[in-house]
Amino acid sequence: MLYARSVRILAICGSLQANSGNLRLLHSAASSAPAGVEIQVFDGLRDLPLFNPDLESTEAPEAVRAWRAALASSDAVLIASPEYGHSLPGAVKNAIDWVIGSGELESKVVAITAAVPARERGRLGLQALKQTLGAVNAKVVGGEPIPKGPSFDAEVAELVQALVTSVARASQT
Repeated sequence: MLYARSVRILAICGSLQANSGNLRLLHSAASSAPAGVEIQVFDGLRDLPLFNPDLESTEAPEAVRAWRAALASSDAVLIASPEYGHSLPGAVKNAIDWVIGSGELESKVVAITAAVPARERGRLGLQALKQTLGAVNAKVVGGEPIPKGPSFDAEVAELVQALVTSVARASQT
């Protein structure tokens, strides 16, 4: 399906590992994107300093400005994140903290998932991520982990399609 205008999706990996399954999920998403949909993987979470309101009230550090600009120029976000300690990774929480006050993620359509070895894994991390995204009134799509295996790429493509459909609906309202 072609879209009347290009749809820009910012893809965020919650793992900082170079070869994480969640990063592979994002690359699968980018390769399965329909015509008219651009998925850009953002690799700047590792560069963000710990959230500090004192820094937010002065000039934000360059890494924070880059993060905010990437979000502001996107129509939607796709987050693939592991579960760490029954919650979301600190890097993801920190990134969200940096944009709660500035608003770049406010009311944005955000798809969330996790690349997992078995379907029952990763759910607590995704619940924590969904709860945190509530602070910016994100419109959450998905929320189920995607197990690695024969249907992995097909399930990733389905999530991308659901995200694009949600963006189209949101732009009509």
